[in-house]
Amino acid sequence: MAKPKLFAFWAQIFPIIVTILCLQGNTGFALGTSSSDPFVQQQRDKVDRLPGQTFNVDFAHYAGYVTVNQEAGRALFYWFFEAASDPETKPLVLWLNGGPGCSSIAYGEAEEIGPFHIQPDGKTLYLNPYSWNQVANILFVDSPVGVGFSYSNTSSDILNNGDRRTAEDSLEFLLNWFDRFPQYKGRDFFVSGESYAGHYVPQLSQVIVKYNKNAKEKAIKLKGYMVGNALTDDYNDHKGIAQFLWSSGLISDQTYQQMNLQCDLESFLNPSDSCVKILENADKEVGNVDQYSIFTPTCPANVSQTNQLVKRKHKVGRLRAVYDPCTEKHSTIYFNLPEVQKALHVDPAYKPAKWETCSDDVNMNWKDSPLTVLDVYRELIQTGLRIWMFSGDTDAVIPVTSTRYSIDALKLKTVSPWRPWYDDGQVGGWTQEYEGLTFVAVRGAGHEVPLHRPKYALALIKAFLAGTSMPSLDLHLLSAS
Repeated sequence: MAKPKLFAFWAQIFPIIVTILCLQGNTGFALGTSSSDPFVQQQRDKVDRLPGQTFNVDFAHYAGYVTVNQEAGRALFYWFFEAASDPETKPLVLWLNGGPGCSSIAYGEAEEIGPFHIQPDGKTLYLNPYSWNQVANILFVDSPVGVGFSYSNTSSDILNNGDRRTAEDSLEFLLNWFDRFPQYKGRDFFVSGESYAGHYVPQLSQVIVKYNKNAKEKAIKLKGYMVGNALTDDYNDHKGIAQFLWSSGLISDQTYQQMNLQCDLESFLNPSDSCVKILENADKEVGNVDQYSIFTPTCPANVSQTNQLVKRKHKVGRLRAVYDPCTEKHSTIYFNLPEVQKALHVDPAYKPAKWETCSDDVNMNWKDSPLTVLDVYRELIQTGLRIWMFSGDTDAVIPVTSTRYSIDALKLKTVSPWRPWYDDGQVGGWTQEYEGLTFVAVRGAGHEVPLHRPKYALALIKAFLAGTSMPSLDLHLLSAS
């Protein structure tokens, strides 16, 4: 049931009153006035008008650091957007990008599901009409430390990231973030992400479920998770890539056969020399094609996009209206501007020498990455969480074939067979529902579904959050046309 407008008014004005009283030194206020007051810290994190913002918005947004390890001095940088309307009635969604080592703010916020996107000049913003904060409160986190503006006072931390510590630090981040934003405690909570976040998202969900078993008042109300073009199972991912490249006419019969022979049992992040060699040959056969989106143009600023399949082992998910293939370049310009960093409360003492969309140091020194997370799926399906997997069908890096092979390996019972889903009378893709999992293919989308098909992506998140099937063809709309 929606809260009355008076409640919404006081929810917005109350933190401001607290801050004013604190600044005036009114120590008698009931909630206290120390710096530990969560509403005081919220106001410190609140972002005012951003450089290059030529439009007004009705929603509040906040950015800053949350410490996840006091002893080492590890802190994760976040950017949080309240829903565009009635935020107190909408769920909270955490979005994570992959890499490992790539920024959720660079990709998730600035070119995918966030409200603020960047013009080609690298200095001006425009409002994304398909932002997911239309239907949810959205939290972006640069994870792990060493990514984006996240940092550690212990330099060796940057060289010792891995799946296990990333999940643990992400849980600690959430617990501390909820302390800073107590009005979101008990809110329906979902986790989503893409690419190498195919590891992050289910692993974080797993540690939340384990934490909740022993928690009482601090339990996180996790309702489900959704991943897109996600690294899931190394064997099936390799198998799916070879088939996709071959069936799309991008590689020869011989290379297809060799990929299956040399790479089938290899680690996705650290393949053997023999696997790397055949991947290099596949790259040559594919040519200068953006393998994250095989039917769209490459960015002219990229002198070479060769060896993408080989580079994949270092950056699973490093990516670059009318499709703009140069979005990564725009982000690099914008988030390096001193005035932008100041507006986002980036601490000059901890800012990177140069902000980058992805960190090579984090990626090249990754410590632990299991060959599969299908065991995590099997465990979490039993808990009743809402679990969805989606896939853009023009991505050659973690293609739709890889995801379908991984789902098939789970051997789930089908409850709703394969069918097309529709958006405004057009086929948006295809879907199949299983016992405990829903799969959605998105037509014409590459590795970053919300970048290539933003309208379809908004339809996707609406259905996921509502717990409904993807829309069928509207016969009334069809007859009216």
